[in-house]
Amino acid sequence: MARNPLAARVAAALSLVILSACGDSPPERPAQAPGGRPARVEGGDADGAFERSIVFASMDGESVVLVPWLMSAVETPDGVERYGAGWLGRGGMWETFYEERWTTPPTRAPARVLPHASVSLLVRDGDAIDGILFEEGPRNLELVIGDVTATWVGSRGETVELLEGATYLSDQRIDGAVLDLARGSAGGSPPGGDWAFLISGDSARFVLLAETEHGGETEPRYRGWADLGGSFLQWPEVAVDWSRTQAFLPARRDVPVEWRFRSADGLVEGALAVVSADITPGEGPGPLLPVRALFEVAGEVSTVAGRFDVRGLVVHERR
Repeated sequence: MARNPLAARVAAALSLVILSACGDSPPERPAQAPGGRPARVEGGDADGAFERSIVFASMDGESVVLVPWLMSAVETPDGVERYGAGWLGRGGMWETFYEERWTTPPTRAPARVLPHASVSLLVRDGDAIDGILFEEGPRNLELVIGDVTATWVGSRGETVELLEGATYLSDQRIDGAVLDLARGSAGGSPPGGDWAFLISGDSARFVLLAETEHGGETEPRYRGWADLGGSFLQWPEVAVDWSRTQAFLPARRDVPVEWRFRSADGLVEGALAVVSADITPGEGPGPLLPVRALFEVAGEVSTVAGRFDVRGLVVHERR
C-alpha cells in the first residue's frame, strides 16, 4: 500500500515524538509557536481530568467525512489513566478503528497527549500536534494538521482552535477543516458537556460547547463560535433544546436526535437532526448507564452574516 508524506515524516521524527510526548517537564511557553499556532503548555493541578478532542471534517458530495479523535487523561494516586479512540464516519456508516486504555506513571504534565500502540504523533515546539498516524498492518489513516484559522479561550480555560487539515485514507487525500478542543477540570471530575463541530462549504465553521452535562439541576449553558472565512463571531450564551429524543435501551436513557438552538441576543439560531450515529453504553451499577454518542448531523444556522446549510458532528455524553 502506498505511503503518503505524513507517514514518512512520522517515521523520521519518531524519536522526537517520543521524547517530547513522554518527558515530565513541560516546556516554557513561547509567545507563539512556529507557524502561527499558539503554543500549549500542558500541566496542571493534582487529581485533574483532561480531555483533548481533534476532529477532521470535510464535505464529500452530499455527505460529510468525519474523523474524530477523542482522548482523555485522569490523574489517580498511582498514575494517569489514559484513553484514546478514533472513528471514521463516512456515507452514513461509522467505524471505530482504534480504541485503547492504559495507565502511565505520575507526571507533571498529565494533559499531554501521548502516542500509544498503533498511533504515532508528529509534534513540534510547544507540544503542538502536527499530525496523527494510525497504522495497523495494511491499514493506515493519517491526519495532517495545518494552519490555525481561529483560536478562542473559554471562561473555564478551555481552548478552541479551528485549523486547516487533510486526512489520508490509505493513499486518498481529503482536504477539510479541523477542530482542536482541549479542556480540563480539577478533582478528577469530567471536564464538561456536549459539543458540536459544524461546517458549511469550504470556509464557514461553527462550534457549540456546553459547560456542563445535561441532566443536572439546571440546563447547561452553551457558548458558540464561528469562523466565516476570516470573519469571526462568538456568542457567550446559547440555549440548546432537545426538540426530539429517542430511547437508547442498552443504557436505559433517551438520547437527543434533533436540536434547536438560539443565542441570548437572538443573533444566531439553528436546527440540527441526526443523519447517522455511533452510540455506546458504558458500565456502571445502574439502573441508568453511561452513554457516549457520536452523531453525524445536518441542519442550518442563521447569523447576522446569513443562513448556512451545515453538516458535522455532535458529541453527546452522560457519565
